[in-house]
Order: sequence, then structure tokens, then C-alpha cells
Amino acid sequence: MHAMQLVLAAVMAIQRPATPATPPLELVGQFDALQALQGLDGLAGLAGLEGLEGLAGLEGLQGFAALEGFEALEGFEEIAGFGASDDQDPTDSLWRAARQAFNRGDYSSAANLYGDLTRRYPNSTRAGDALYWAAFALYKNDDLGRARSLLVTQQRRYPKAATLRDGDALLARIQTALAKQGDEEAHRWVSAHAEPPAGTDSTRTKGCLSDDDDDDMRVAALNGLLQMDAANALPILRKVLARRDACSTVLRRKAVFLVSQKRTAETEDILLDAAQHDPDSEVRQQAVFWLSQVPTERAVGMLDSILKTSGDQELQEKAIFALSQQHSPKAADILRVYAERSDAPSEVREKAIFWLGQRHSAENAAFLRGLYAKLTEDDLKEKVIVSLAQMKDAENMRWMMDIAVNEREPIEQRKKALFWAGQTGVDLAQLAGLYDRMQNREMKEQLIFVYSQRHEAAALDALIKIAKTEQDKELRKKAIFWLGQSHDPRAAQVLLEIINQ
Repeated sequence: MHAMQLVLAAVMAIQRPATPATPPLELVGQFDALQALQGLDGLAGLAGLEGLEGLAGLEGLQGFAALEGFEALEGFEEIAGFGASDDQDPTDSLWRAARQAFNRGDYSSAANLYGDLTRRYPNSTRAGDALYWAAFALYKNDDLGRARSLLVTQQRRYPKAATLRDGDALLARIQTALAKQGDEEAHRWVSAHAEPPAGTDSTRTKGCLSDDDDDDMRVAALNGLLQMDAANALPILRKVLARRDACSTVLRRKAVFLVSQKRTAETEDILLDAAQHDPDSEVRQQAVFWLSQVPTERAVGMLDSILKTSGDQELQEKAIFALSQQHSPKAADILRVYAERSDAPSEVREKAIFWLGQRHSAENAAFLRGLYAKLTEDDLKEKVIVSLAQMKDAENMRWMMDIAVNEREPIEQRKKALFWAGQTGVDLAQLAGLYDRMQNREMKEQLIFVYSQRHEAAALDALIKIAKTEQDKELRKKAIFWLGQSHDPRAAQVLLEIINQ
């Protein structure tokens, strides 16, 4: 019975109303008596209290519905297993109230509550983090000046706050927005932190940056330059790219992209300098890649120079792509010259051939047809066939048919030429009449497949003829298989005839 008295005492304690301002700490003491129940494994010992029938007063507590007011006791959130402590953090109620205001979008109230916590409890463990969240709430309300002031205070007074690095990133975002609005102090800050003097440590974190350090203050400041106008951003980016120390590599990689987004007369010069002189291969490659967006003859000449002098294959691939995006005759000439170079890497030559095929011109088509005869590597030959097929020109289709029937050509190239001729719409009459002329079994098999991919009646006629008359059983089976994939009633009729034979 003593145990039941303890339970009733706990229930009565829970039902007492909570005070609105802070958690009702006086109620916590009511749970001290529950410690005597620790050995009862979830009150399993109550099973022996058979005299409970007489507790009629408990009928109103069915399902503990009367405890709905417990939701108001927010102070119990951190009382795990009702094991409350008498030295509860006095900042709890303010912290929860501020968090709730923030979550419901009431940023003004959230900023005031977080600020009140820091003012009333400046030495608490939450004081530094409260400054960050107050600044974040002010930032959400576009009160950038006050938000900046709070973050600066956090850096100065709470250097061990858990949210310090988050605060650094938020400060960079705020300073960038203020700089865009013409704030001189913010402009100086962005300049200093995007390109700090060599040997300094603006983040209080020793060592070089890595590609994953997106929350570093310098990276955040640098990213913020994307929102600034080119006149203010480019001088800073130029300084960043002028550095050559290893610890600035990550910053330079990010700076190259940012420069490419600022279209000015300086953009070309900065990218060209990075492509030629930066010690990091990725920076050089990205600079070359973004030169594709600079449509000048000088940029084209620079890309040509890279192809002629650089031994970096990835850099050459980027140069090929950049040239493919230039719409000048000189760029196309450079691609054609490179495609012919027997001393160049085959993989890069393939890319040059591919991009020539994407630029539909009679000059490029004639060049590729002539190049095919000079090539000795099968992969390059196949790339020429595919590139010519992309142009869908009548002359190219005739050329592919000539390759397909030329018995001196390698069988794989003949099959590819036949396939692409069929895909690009070569006259079906030519394809249908070709089967009887073919002596090579592999080519006949390829023709059957080509017929199956066409939707004209003549293609189905060709398959039906093969299914009925072909002496080679394997070829007949392939034709029958593809007839089975057709939805044409004639195909079904032919299959039925073959079954009934």
C-alpha cells in the first residue's frame, strides 16, 4: 500500500498547474519519493495490489486523460526517467521559448529572447550560442547591422562556443550582403577574409584548407563574392589567384569559377593567366574549361597553344571542349588539325572527332570522311562513323553504306556502318536489297537486326522473307524472334503458318 501512496503522490504532483515563466521546479521535489520504486522494474510489483478495487476515486483517471495539462510542464523535457535534479539550468525556459519562437518564424521575438538570455546569464554555457541564434534570427528579418554586431561579439567574448564556425559562415554571408549594399566596413572585411595575407590564420584553425572546408570563413567570404558586382569582386579574385602557396589551392579553385561568372574585359586575362601559370593542375584545367565561355580570338589562340605545348592529357581534353564551344572558323581548324595528329593521345583525338561531328557543316563532314581512310585505330574509326551519323547528311549515309559493303574493311567497322546507316534513315530499299548480296553471315545477322529497328512495311516484308526462305536455321530463328516482337497482324499470321508447318 505504501507503493500506491507514492504513485498517488506523484500523480497529484503532476496535476498541479505550472507557472508560465519558468519550469515549475518546486514540482520536481515531488518525484523524489519515486526513487523508492527503482527496484520495481516499471512498477511490475503493483501486480500484487489486489485491493485496488476500492480506489473508486481513480475512475476519473481512465487512461490518465486527466494528465493532459502535463504538456505545459516544459521544464520536464530534460528529466529523463523522472530523475530530476535540483540544480536545473536557469536558462532552460528562455532557451526553449526562444527556440519555439524561431521555429514558428517569429524572428523578432526569438532575437529578443536569445539576447535576453545572454544579458541575464552572460557566464552560462549557452550564452555564446544564444548570440549566434539571435544573429541568425536578425538575419532572417534582414536586420543585417545588428546581426553583424552580435556575431562580432560572439567571436570576441565566446571563442569556445559550439556555434562559432557556423557564426563565421553567417558573418561572411552578412558582410557580403552589406558590401553589396555599399557598406564600406563590410567591403573591407570581405576583401581581407577572402584573400588574407600570406602566413595569417583568419579562421583560428591551423593548417591548410581542404575541399571539404565549406564552412571556413575564407571560403564563405569567397563564395559571397558571387553576389557582388564584378567591379568589386574581380580585384579580390585576382589577388587570390595570384597566390602560389599550397595552402591557398582550395581558394584558387573556387576563385576560378567565380571569375568565370563575371563577364568583363578582365575575365579573359585572369583565366588565361591561371591556365598558363597556376601550379595546381585542377586550377589550370578549370581555367581552360571556363575559357569556353570567352568568345575571343585571343582565347582561341591560347587554347591552341595548350594543345601544342602541354603534356597534361586532362588539360588537353578541357582545351578541346573549350574550342568546341567557340563558334569561330579558327577553332574548327584547330580541332581538325588535332584530330589528325598521330602523336596525340587517342582518347583526346576521339573527343576532337566527336565535337567536329556535333558541328554540322559540309567542311567537317568531308574532313571526317577523308580522315577515316588515314586512321589505323579501330576506336578512332568507330568515332568517325558515329560522328558522321550525327550529321544525318545524305552524302554521309551513302558513305556509310559503301563502308558496309566493302569487304576489305574490318567486319566490326562494316557492322557499325550498317547499323548507323539504318539508324539515320538510309533508304530502306537499299537495305532490303542488300541481304541477298551479302556473303558474310555476321553481316546478314546485323541486317536482320537493322530491319527489326525500322517501322516501315518493307522492313517487315524483309523479315518475313528471311523467316520463310532462309536456309540458315540460325538466321531464320533470329528473323522469327524479331517477328515475335512486332505488333503487326501480318507477323502474327506468319508465325502461325510456321507453327502449322
